[in-house]
Amino acid sequence: MTNKTNTFSKDFSKNKQYIDDLFQVQKSFDLIYRVITIGGRQACFYFIDGFCKDEVMEKIMEFLYLIPVEEMPQTAHDFLKNKLPYGEIDLISDEENLIQRLLSGVPILIVDGYDKFLAMDFRTYPARSVDEPEKDKVMRGSKDGFVETVVYNTALIRRRIRSPQLVMEMNAIGKSSRTDVVIAYMSDRVDKKILEDIKKRLRNIEVDALTMNQESLAECLYQHKWYNPFPKFKFTERPDTTAASILEGSIVILVDTSPSAMILPTSVFDIIEDADDYYFPPITGTYLRLSRIIINIIAVLMTPTFLLLFLNPEWIPESLQFIRITEPVNVPIFLQFLILEFAIDGLRLASLNTPTMFSTPLSVVAGIVLGDYTVSSGWFNSEVMLYMAFVAVANYTQVSFELGYALKFMRIILLCLTAGFGIYGYIAGILFTLLCIVRNKTISGKSYIYPLLPFNRKQVMRRFFRISLPNVQKKNS
Repeated sequence: MTNKTNTFSKDFSKNKQYIDDLFQVQKSFDLIYRVITIGGRQACFYFIDGFCKDEVMEKIMEFLYLIPVEEMPQTAHDFLKNKLPYGEIDLISDEENLIQRLLSGVPILIVDGYDKFLAMDFRTYPARSVDEPEKDKVMRGSKDGFVETVVYNTALIRRRIRSPQLVMEMNAIGKSSRTDVVIAYMSDRVDKKILEDIKKRLRNIEVDALTMNQESLAECLYQHKWYNPFPKFKFTERPDTTAASILEGSIVILVDTSPSAMILPTSVFDIIEDADDYYFPPITGTYLRLSRIIINIIAVLMTPTFLLLFLNPEWIPESLQFIRITEPVNVPIFLQFLILEFAIDGLRLASLNTPTMFSTPLSVVAGIVLGDYTVSSGWFNSEVMLYMAFVAVANYTQVSFELGYALKFMRIILLCLTAGFGIYGYIAGILFTLLCIVRNKTISGKSYIYPLLPFNRKQVMRRFFRISLPNVQKKNS
């Protein structure tokens, strides 16, 4: 059990042996120590290879070597205050803090005669550049994106919100991983009740490691109704979207090693929103938003509706007679749709695992095989291929992978019910989809379809029509 009291000794040899045994220094090649002499006393630096800025350590050690014996402070606090020419320094007096700091890359200095250790945060993490995310692109606006280093991500948010009300609290979650988790919010705009509830959930998480970073954390925060596929959180890799959400009163959770922010509480309308809605004038933003909503609704209903009309050709009006299938149907239409649903996912997975140099040939081959050859061989009808092509493209009109797969599952269920029970199954499938959406709850327990339920006319207009920017609207109201 971790002891939070000061368990360290003033004896240098005991402290060094304590750290060597605790971290198994002799077995881990990347945990490095350097014994030096400071002001006539023995001292030792501990740090992890690859996490330390060598030029900063070199300058600090150069300064420490010059401290005369007679000027050596008697306590660690005085030494920190008068003899260390660096900004990010802290004293460590318990084992838990020592483990958290050293294993996260913070160099630790122990000095003979001091019963506290000094943590000097001049670490650096391997990181890629803050380029625009591949999935979350916009036609206009900022072209930067989050990376896997949480400190860089918080800096990108701070750059956009220069307010003392912006709070970023650090937590360590996971018994083994001790993953850095940051909760960010505006103290004067956030819902205090929701904030305290989320903090309580974070404190109560008992997990060995956040192996899959944000997904592991999401499943720990919200463990109910796993069978409902509609997403409970909004994820974004865009700092501008994250900053806008914080300014609107939302809570953002950043997890180290994850290049995306988790925004909560989240309704279905928050997930549908896109940054392009606000980077264009109101009329253009409204058109983009409504187009995205309508296209996704059509994508869910198109193939089940066609299947229903195929099973009941007498319901097809005279003006739509051209949608009839005139060619022979060798494979049942229902099975054709199901096969193509899985084939599209197969191609998506193949593209993710295909080396870049082969991605174009793969696309060409897949287009030929799933196009002319499959139709001419009799496996699929051209109308089925057309409608599934529209569905495949429509899935990319919104940025959320989770929402895309939720709509896909609803479409498959709707197809199965329509094939089995005709018009009654079709209606039941639509009702089931609506029920899954309506019965879903945000992490705060509020309605997933607010402002439709409970109804708020002003917020409904804002959700469907891009009238003005949220912060401008709030300022003028």
